[in-house]
Amino acid sequence: MNIVAVIFWGLVALGDLCFLQHILRDGNTDSDARMIWALLVLLLPVVGWGLYLLVGQGYRKPREFDRLHAATRARFEKELDPSLFPADGENLVAEAFRPLARLLRGCGEGNRVFGGNAFEIITSGLRKRELILEDIRNAKQFIHIEYFRFGNDKAGREVRDLLFQKVAEGVEVRFLNNNMIGRDIPRSYFKEMEEAGMEVLPYTHIRNGFHQWLMRFNAQNHRKVVIIDGRIAYTGGMNLNDNYFYRWRDTHLRITGPVISRLEASFLDSWFSTGGTLKHALPWYFPADIPQQDAPFKDKTLQVVTDAVEHPWPTTQLGYEWILNNAKQYVYLQTPYFVPPVSVLNALKGAALRGVDVRLMLPLKMDTPFVGPANQSCYEECLEAGVRLFIRGGAFIHSKTLVADDYVTIVGASNLDMRSFHLNSEVNTFIYDRETALASKEIFLSEKENVEELSLEAWRSRKHTWFQDVVAGFLRICYRLL
Repeated sequence: MNIVAVIFWGLVALGDLCFLQHILRDGNTDSDARMIWALLVLLLPVVGWGLYLLVGQGYRKPREFDRLHAATRARFEKELDPSLFPADGENLVAEAFRPLARLLRGCGEGNRVFGGNAFEIITSGLRKRELILEDIRNAKQFIHIEYFRFGNDKAGREVRDLLFQKVAEGVEVRFLNNNMIGRDIPRSYFKEMEEAGMEVLPYTHIRNGFHQWLMRFNAQNHRKVVIIDGRIAYTGGMNLNDNYFYRWRDTHLRITGPVISRLEASFLDSWFSTGGTLKHALPWYFPADIPQQDAPFKDKTLQVVTDAVEHPWPTTQLGYEWILNNAKQYVYLQTPYFVPPVSVLNALKGAALRGVDVRLMLPLKMDTPFVGPANQSCYEECLEAGVRLFIRGGAFIHSKTLVADDYVTIVGASNLDMRSFHLNSEVNTFIYDRETALASKEIFLSEKENVEELSLEAWRSRKHTWFQDVVAGFLRICYRLL
């Protein structure tokens, strides 16, 4: 072996050691994922290093992002009246569920409980279209938008054209764009928005610093939020393109009431961390009085919970686990993507094994080809434990909801997978209310068209090969890593 080869392999060994010590010391990453990354680095040196830097080391890095949010926190404390963010309304929550509210609050100071809110549960894209276009038309001061997907199609252009009109009327429009997903949309699409007077910012950009760009490369902004004049807000699972307005089945909320101040604070925190500015002082964006409007559900207690890699705890995951571990009667869930962390999967199975009626509704056909087999890799162990799986054909179901024990409901952006629980920036609304839970339960049970329950016998007797099982297991591993 010549000297060049010795030096080369020496450098490879040194590189492997550097990456291995970083991977194995990273307490913020799932232990199974750490071992997989360690094997990948050893088996594919250089290539494995690059993959790990891009997509493997973004789990829970609060110190890396603290400077981004410290200035925002200081500005909020200096400029805003503390009454906008009152003491946590834990006393408004039924006693049995107060530990859940405390858990979510403990994960983040902003995750407070707000009473006195009104909302509509939207299960039709056409209904969201009707409501949001009317609310945008009536905007007087500002519109703040944060979307994972914003389409260059009929739905996207319809909203964009209306935003052009509002800017011309003097309304401020700010749009935080998840640019890592919308690469199929030409830059000119957003350039026209900027030229019209809108402020458009990419969530991930090299101009905010290489380190921030690297950390957010795989940790995308998965939130779907619109705030109008600080008095009306939309949040949930629906993005803004033709799929969500016209084709898919999803769940969203239109909210009025005090909890909107929480959504606005979350939006501005993200806005400032990506280099955004404001034309007015902060109080202008936080109305002193945010009345609830007439809606199907009024005087309700809500807890808007945000999550991101820069937060110290996997808030949404801990919330789901608490509900599953403490449920007494039932837990009904809908999700399109189902490759959960081991602890969540065990909580699902554990609830079913102790007699809780656990039902999970999933789509028959996926919107992306590789996710279906990854989802299916979890089916058999769930069915063996007694989890009831309902497979929905027809329109793709993109809804991310949970309802449990006739009291707690979640409508949000988070899927039941590693990406939502550990990587993406997410927002979910926890609703503490019997009336809402009963309505959400009925929505789940009313999904009869094109829905079939999958039995363990039917799943085991399906036509498949050992190779398909191997591929499904491999995709499950990849999906947990990426």
